[in-house]
Amino acid sequence: MFIDERIVTLFKRNAHHTLTYWSVFFSFGLCIAFLGPTILDLQCQTNSTLSQITWVFFSQQFCLLIGSSVGGVFKRTLFSALAALFVSALLISVIFTIIPVCNNVLVLAIAMAVSGLAMGVIDTIANIQLVTIYQKDSAIFLQALHFFIGFGALVSPLIADPFLSETGCGNHTGNETEIMHHFRSMLRYSPIAEHNITQSHLSHDGVEKEEPIVQYAFWIMALINLPVPLAVLFLMYRENLLPCCSGSTPRLLDKDELAMETQQGAEGPDLEQKEHEAGATGHGSIFSCCQNDNLRGLPVSFFMIHVLGGMVLFMTDGIVGAYAGFVYTYAVAPPMSLANKTAGYLASIFWAAITAGRLLSIPLSYRFQPVRLLMFNLAGAIVTVLMLLIFYTSSIFLFVGTCLCGLFLSSIFPCMLAYTEDILDYQGCATSVLVTSAGMGEMVMQVLVGSIIQTEGSYSFLLCGMIIACIGFILFFGLLLFHRMHRNYLTGTSKKSAMVEEPAADQNGSAKTEQKEND
Repeated sequence: MFIDERIVTLFKRNAHHTLTYWSVFFSFGLCIAFLGPTILDLQCQTNSTLSQITWVFFSQQFCLLIGSSVGGVFKRTLFSALAALFVSALLISVIFTIIPVCNNVLVLAIAMAVSGLAMGVIDTIANIQLVTIYQKDSAIFLQALHFFIGFGALVSPLIADPFLSETGCGNHTGNETEIMHHFRSMLRYSPIAEHNITQSHLSHDGVEKEEPIVQYAFWIMALINLPVPLAVLFLMYRENLLPCCSGSTPRLLDKDELAMETQQGAEGPDLEQKEHEAGATGHGSIFSCCQNDNLRGLPVSFFMIHVLGGMVLFMTDGIVGAYAGFVYTYAVAPPMSLANKTAGYLASIFWAAITAGRLLSIPLSYRFQPVRLLMFNLAGAIVTVLMLLIFYTSSIFLFVGTCLCGLFLSSIFPCMLAYTEDILDYQGCATSVLVTSAGMGEMVMQVLVGSIIQTEGSYSFLLCGMIIACIGFILFFGLLLFHRMHRNYLTGTSKKSAMVEEPAADQNGSAKTEQKEND
């Protein structure tokens, strides 16, 4: 069989939990990418300038980061984790329902911030729950989880396209900065919105504007997302976690689950004690991790693994956000000077490559260790950006390089998550740290790279990508070094424990011998 029977049995045992978390991430992908194509319609709806409306999306990204940081606090019990998922998923549907009636940019920013907070909680909890369930076998399931967010991000513009306005509202100013022009051009000249360009210009010449119907797109989004909280609620019902259904009869185990339960029961009460200790020192929010008394006395390598793992994702996810955001600006500027319509396909190709890469990584993560996949992907990303720098005038290689960048960057996050959790034996706060670092990197690098492009020109786009990728690769080698140090620490600790236990066993044996002789 292509996949080990043990993995299949483990999936069957946790299929309901796993499918629920996957569906939540598909909804997450729809939400995170759905707002981009509607930015011009929202600008008209709120009577704001383009610079004002972009702060709305910054508020969503910032609160998503906050939600990712504090989301781990709900991991303490299964009830709190599922309850947080239910409330967050339901809140997203509510927010998307009321977005069409937000006629003020400040009110819209608050609504987007609340949705970002909910998505951040979902992001952390879904990752933590899968790592908790599968632990050393979590790599393949994390790859599938992050495939669904890419798939949702790829599908969402197709939902918005039929409802986008054919005319503009005339709020654009003639002295927009290059960054603001980037946002407008990236959205207007995307493959999906290309047909809107002609009518948008006609509206500035006095043609009567059509009645906006973008609200139907948001309401459809709310309906598509609605089954997700219902699925979480049904999972809580099956686990007897609902107060109104707590007295229901537990479901019977099938033969695979019964065999696994019997095997775990034969291991004795020590297993329950270990699981209780793991829960006490395990995943939580970053703040609870810092306040954990069990962190005292741990080696420096334990903390450096968290820091370096987070910094690697800060760099790589920063590249993802910056590349998806500014590849259009680079392509239409000299020396590439591509046509607007042609350049609009680059962002779609990039996200399609990320989705395909995450799908391809599912079988690869079963065959290869996460550290090897990380090494290969980081090296491939550096080589690809280097080739883009060398062939900076080739439009063909720009498309090829965009596809390769998406493939190499696609699986770095789930591989890093599985790798660091395996190093720490699932006793640290790696998931919360990595999710927070990745979100922060995506937010900061977009602002940083955009500012550099504005002042230094479009060629600095690839140069920034090369520098960031090399820094991430160096940090990864530092992570490998501290992994070795941490492994040596654990080996030395186990040897000391064995040396302490041997004299105690000898004393117990001699005491029993003396007692027998006296008898």
